[in-house]
Amino acid sequence: MDLRGLVARAFCLSWDISKFGCMMSPVRKMFDGIANRYDFLNHFLSCGQDILWRRTCCREIRRLRPGKRLLDLCGGTGDFAVTYEKFNGVQDVAILGDFSYGMLKGAAGKKTAAVPVQLDAMKMPFADGAFDVILNGFGMRNLPDAEGGLKESARVLSAGGYLQVLEFFSPRNVFNKFFYKVLAPLFIPVLGAFFSKRDAYEYLVNSIIRFLPVKDFVALAERNGFELVHVKPCFFGVAYRVLLRRKSMLAGGDA
Repeated sequence: MDLRGLVARAFCLSWDISKFGCMMSPVRKMFDGIANRYDFLNHFLSCGQDILWRRTCCREIRRLRPGKRLLDLCGGTGDFAVTYEKFNGVQDVAILGDFSYGMLKGAAGKKTAAVPVQLDAMKMPFADGAFDVILNGFGMRNLPDAEGGLKESARVLSAGGYLQVLEFFSPRNVFNKFFYKVLAPLFIPVLGAFFSKRDAYEYLVNSIIRFLPVKDFVALAERNGFELVHVKPCFFGVAYRVLLRRKSMLAGGDA
């Protein structure tokens, strides 16, 4: 069955997810609970910088002239997919994948052709090599296993396809350690409590501190089917744009 047939069959917001344990996790429920304020708080807390970061990612990919099959993975309310289509045109296949039903509902009405699919990023319902580009904006650190997530992304990417990761990585320089370990725990949960739910934004700060440093993440990706195109800091390294290319051959000899 081709990808369109799979999506039509599996689609989607009514899909039975009970067999995916990680999709029934407290993290998924947390994202369901903040979905209606997620976009606003993202833009507010970053002073709009997250919008600029996505645009820069999409411009950088456009220069590489990739294929036209897109997966916005851990795509939430679809902002990355919307931005990608503005810079790279309508895709032959476009999927917005996330484990949160509430977040996917938040994509309704946005200008994207991407089909929303509730899925498990650790075990996706797509054939090997189904996509030419995968976007992952602020979702990699929410996976239960970053290495497993990278392997699965490599599996569904075509040889030479691109994985664009936009993420907050564990801080290593003095500025970022001060920001994430001193400032962020003070003001981000407070603002989150005012506009949404405090515990969700305490989770945000803690998930960043516990995640991999960007150098370790790149090394992990290179051991699991990718080669590095570039790593670029956003706003003095508060976030990073990591662009990876899927190797021609994966471990085990798979093309």
